[in-house]
Amino acid sequence: MAASLFAKKGYNGVGVAEIGAASGFGRGTLYHHIESKEDLLHEIASQYISGLVQSGHRIAREYPDPIQRLNALSRHLMAVISSSLAEIVVCFREVQSLTGTRHHDVMCMHTEYQQIWSKTIEEGVQQNVFRAVDKIAVKGLLGMYFYSCLWLKPDGLQSPEDIGDVFSDLVIRSLSRRPDE
Repeated sequence: MAASLFAKKGYNGVGVAEIGAASGFGRGTLYHHIESKEDLLHEIASQYISGLVQSGHRIAREYPDPIQRLNALSRHLMAVISSSLAEIVVCFREVQSLTGTRHHDVMCMHTEYQQIWSKTIEEGVQQNVFRAVDKIAVKGLLGMYFYSCLWLKPDGLQSPEDIGDVFSDLVIRSLSRRPDE
């Protein structure tokens, strides 16, 4: 509920009273369950990204081949984005509203998830199937996925898995070693 409100109106555009009304709780009841509005934002952001990290590690174990792993990571990420559009929008648009350890924790999880992708690419380089790319390229590749939360329609013509396959093909082709390298 809070994620949808934050996604629609922005974190700073939503008050605790509005969250309480939308959830059916009074302000006092809501504060019994949370300490602050920032707690809700932290829960939304950390739940979403911690799930990606856990799944990313599982995929890394299940797919030792870097090409197959990139495809699995791609399909999974698009499925998560599709099923959690409000949470993704909130996380990326409002994460800077988190303070102190909450901000640090969420950013560390983002870094860990990015490292799963970086390690996959590094393993592909070691196996001579990918060319080496700058670390910023990994951020750019992941940005392509995360930006899709602004245009993705879960009930659109292409399924999230189909879009994941298109993105995966683009990523793998961009990383593939060329014959002249």
